[in-house]
Amino acid sequence: MHESVVSETSKYFQKKGILLPTIKELCNPSHINDRIKSDLRFVKKDSIDPLNLFRVHWFNSRDGASFSGVPEHVILPKELTGVEAKIIVNIGRLFPLIDAHKVLAAYGCLLPRILNGSFNYKENKAIWPSTGNYCRGGIAISRILGLKSVAILPEGMSKERFSWLEKWVENKDDIIKTPGTESNVKEIYDACNKLRKNKKNDIINQFSEYYNYAIHRAVTGPSFEKSFLKVKGHGELRARLFVSASGSSGTLAAGDYLKEHLNTKIAVVEATECPTLLKNGYGEHNIQGIGDKHVPLIHNVMNTDFVVGVSDQATDKLNIVFNTEIGQKYLRNRKGLNSNLIKILPEFGFSAIANILASIKLSKYLKLGPEDAIITVATDGADLYLSELAKAKKTFEGIFDEVSCAEIFGNYLGGTSIDHVMELNQMERERIFNLAYYTWVEQQGIQIEDFENRRKQEFWDQHYKNMISLDKKVLEFNSMTA
Repeated sequence: MHESVVSETSKYFQKKGILLPTIKELCNPSHINDRIKSDLRFVKKDSIDPLNLFRVHWFNSRDGASFSGVPEHVILPKELTGVEAKIIVNIGRLFPLIDAHKVLAAYGCLLPRILNGSFNYKENKAIWPSTGNYCRGGIAISRILGLKSVAILPEGMSKERFSWLEKWVENKDDIIKTPGTESNVKEIYDACNKLRKNKKNDIINQFSEYYNYAIHRAVTGPSFEKSFLKVKGHGELRARLFVSASGSSGTLAAGDYLKEHLNTKIAVVEATECPTLLKNGYGEHNIQGIGDKHVPLIHNVMNTDFVVGVSDQATDKLNIVFNTEIGQKYLRNRKGLNSNLIKILPEFGFSAIANILASIKLSKYLKLGPEDAIITVATDGADLYLSELAKAKKTFEGIFDEVSCAEIFGNYLGGTSIDHVMELNQMERERIFNLAYYTWVEQQGIQIEDFENRRKQEFWDQHYKNMISLDKKVLEFNSMTA
């Protein structure tokens, strides 16, 4: 621990009026100081204000000011899904600053560095490699804390992500665009390796940061447990699955918590256009935010139970139905969806739609009934994909009508099949685990012993315990700044 750096950072934060939230407060905002909660009512959720750190959790209400007792969520009806199982979607776009839950991961990765003094605000620069939302979260947290930072993401990501970044970075040179799109993760790593030559650059890589895993297991897992228990009430509902797109595999860590506490199984979602986990495959796709062509270092593969493939044709097309007047009218008048649900559909971004489709596939595969629940997540909303919506509509050559909506609904919701569903046995887990070797040991220089340690659940448990043990240090740090 670099005590002198910690001391200097605490003084710096004191001048800026910064207090750090504890893991306990992020798991349950009722523990947040009443004065802070009162002051937050006058702070906009997208402003560069230290108080917004106390909104980096799942309990923000849709009014943008108050906290809810459980995470905002929606239970999808059979009229939409075609299945009896209750699919519970936790809403990520209510997080502050970036309207996506990856801001939590960024905070979780930076917090230990601040508490142990390994990040010196005077000298170091935080490098945030990402396929979209995580780098925005990193830039947002860095700006609030007064830290120098850089975002790295593929040049083919949605226009809205770059528009946001340009408003938040202090210098446009702090946005590094790498070649390709969603599937070009290695190009991001190549850019990181160049920057790593400068020892003052701290590469906070979501794909290899165990803090990313740990913060989601420590915060997202318990939060989703609360929303499930709210839905369950006093009934006999069983939490059968946690479903999440791969991405960095950080959010998947919530599944480890839910498996331990609710006995759920864990399903990881990927694009069929790039079936890395399903078939050791490769390709390009447009389900933005779920990076692929490799297995993230922080994916706890040996605790994963299913892999499910979803086509980006489905997410692109359903995005049109969910977010156009014609599509919403069709859902209301022809499929009988209520107006309240239709108003919520724009809270589902591409990866959310993929998670929902995967949940439907698994419900059919496992023949789940009304007493079964699937827990999943909407990382961000459709507002991050308006430019992609415009592109997709052009494929209809100007003729997008109710017939188009019926075809899309029939093909991608009503016609959802159980293809591209793999139930993992020990051999398949070993295959996926071993596939990660080529990225992390051969290309990125991870020591083979460290790589192999990831087979053991005790390894992951320790990272989780380390994260929840930080609260004592947070309180000590805050007392230094008080």
